[in-house]
Amino acid sequence: MQEIFLYNTLTHRKEALAPLRPAHIGLYTCGPTVYNYAHIGNFRTFVFEDFLRRALEFFGFSVTHVMNITDVGHLVSDADEGEDKVELEASRQSKSAREIAQFYTRAFFEDAEALALCRPHQVPRATDHIPEMLALIRRMEQGGYTYRTEDGVYFDTSRFPRYGALHPTSLSGQRPGARVEPDPKKKNPQDFALWKFSPKSPKRQMEWDSPWGRGFPGWHIECSAMSMKYLGESFDIHCGGADHTPIHHTNEIAQSEAATGRSPFVRFWLHGEFLVFGPKMKMAKSAGEFITVRTLREKDLDPLSLRYLYATAHYRTPLEFSWDSLEAAQKALQTLRGHLQSWMEEPQAGPQRRVEPA
Repeated sequence: MQEIFLYNTLTHRKEALAPLRPAHIGLYTCGPTVYNYAHIGNFRTFVFEDFLRRALEFFGFSVTHVMNITDVGHLVSDADEGEDKVELEASRQSKSAREIAQFYTRAFFEDAEALALCRPHQVPRATDHIPEMLALIRRMEQGGYTYRTEDGVYFDTSRFPRYGALHPTSLSGQRPGARVEPDPKKKNPQDFALWKFSPKSPKRQMEWDSPWGRGFPGWHIECSAMSMKYLGESFDIHCGGADHTPIHHTNEIAQSEAATGRSPFVRFWLHGEFLVFGPKMKMAKSAGEFITVRTLREKDLDPLSLRYLYATAHYRTPLEFSWDSLEAAQKALQTLRGHLQSWMEEPQAGPQRRVEPA
């Protein structure tokens, strides 16, 4: 089997891939929060992860790919404040949170299919794994890593000496209020919610009983609980967008290793860079302008031309998007299809191995 080297965000260097189980890779990729359509910036990360999985399988590895669906707990603020994104959208559309989550989950996989993404082997939904989250929080509590405030159960980052290893500014360099507003209820600015108590009003649609009070899970605990259930307490590769390193993935490492006492939680962390409109501007729903796979179809553009465009830049390098670049990618894709078609019609003049059209 050919040796593969991957850039590990945790160690900031390329390392030889040595899986925990011979010839088998446990791969976890952070999935969508299903309150709206995924935009083409989101899909740059999902396509990079698909390239990775296909490469691993091509080189002979057996891959177990798990991707979560976040249908509860992702708040509009990184500060553990504000409304739940799914519930907020349900209120806007006068629908149930479950209806919103189901609709945008279906839409995500329709778009993923248009981009030729392999479907993950396991696609767990957060709302189906509340018991696993509660059990994990209980383990942290027993280890002395949690404390309770008036609005929830929090992880005490001062009890975890390795906090910030993935992204050092998570602890020492983060300016108060840069992404997370100071919260007088927290012992430390970086502490994060494991379980949030439901407000008295308005009543939430999605809430559950817990040993600490009725409420709902924090966003970060979801990925730890679901990845561990399907891949074990330690596994090989965890992927996501570059914006996940300072908070979401940093918190995943802390809570997971605190709960299990095992380190590392994940051996390789891989992160994809942004798709941008211009210098230093990422594609984001919060910016008020985003393009979906459906937008491409409305403009008579082949979604696979977008996949081709993604492949023109290294996954750890920002990729600037323009309609001109996408149209150029579509022309290049059409040219490639033409070559493949001619090879199929004249096999003796081209590759000896039969190739199906892209």
